[in-house]
Amino acid sequence: MRKRTKITIDPKYILIIIVAACVVLMVVSFKFQDKMEPVRSVAGNIITPMQNGINRVGTKIAEQLDYITTMKELVKENKELKSQLDKVSAENRLLQQDKYELENFRKLYDLGEQYASYPKVAARVISSGNDNWYSTFIIDKGSDDGLAVNMNVMAGDGLVGIIIEVNNSYSRVRSIIDDSSNVAGTFLKTSDRCIVSGNLGLLNEGVIEVSGINGSADIKDGYAVVTSQISDKYLPGILIGYARDLKKDSSNITQAGYLTPAADFSKLDMVLVITQVKDSESLKEMLDK
Repeated sequence: MRKRTKITIDPKYILIIIVAACVVLMVVSFKFQDKMEPVRSVAGNIITPMQNGINRVGTKIAEQLDYITTMKELVKENKELKSQLDKVSAENRLLQQDKYELENFRKLYDLGEQYASYPKVAARVISSGNDNWYSTFIIDKGSDDGLAVNMNVMAGDGLVGIIIEVNNSYSRVRSIIDDSSNVAGTFLKTSDRCIVSGNLGLLNEGVIEVSGINGSADIKDGYAVVTSQISDKYLPGILIGYARDLKKDSSNITQAGYLTPAADFSKLDMVLVITQVKDSESLKEMLDK
């Protein structure tokens, strides 16, 4: 078998040949312009559409690249705007909360002014019972703050309840709407006595019970009822609520009806605790005389 001879050409010679060919073509094209016109025309008819197509493709690609770049910028701006909006929303919530708390402090201040003769301390409600009406609830003040069992608690425009349990840093309050609550009351205008009883079954109607009123008492719906001097645990003169739907029994011996509480028991956030316990022993001695 014959051994094939491998022919190699130096690249510089190939380059020289290509350059020479280009020069010859340039010279021919220059010298024979008229004869080369058809060739150029044919080449133009072929190359021009190709060039237009390439230009269109290039334009489309450039537009897509611009679109992608724009979308990236918009996404970035949107994230920045969302972050700013979240920050503004958080600040707005804080401002709303501050405004709400300021309103609560103003209400407590006004309430405190109504009972200026009683020493008081403000407390925040930190937990409620199983219902939504705060029949019992916990406040964030305890014995370390000078609180004690049987201290009266107020909110809104008047009486809320009484402390029934005290720990170092918190206390439990039983409100006047609880089924086990009974408060000795007095009609402010006529001094007629009554008993205000909690009734959770009536709370959807926004009332609690008032009974034990003398049948001859000259009282009307809308009259204010306050805590009575004869109450063994509640300090006198604290607004409990306003009478409504008063009716006499069939014998006209007693009257009974309902009371619209002075405090809103569907939302209790802050309360005032009167840091004074009624001296029930002195009251008992006075009643026994």
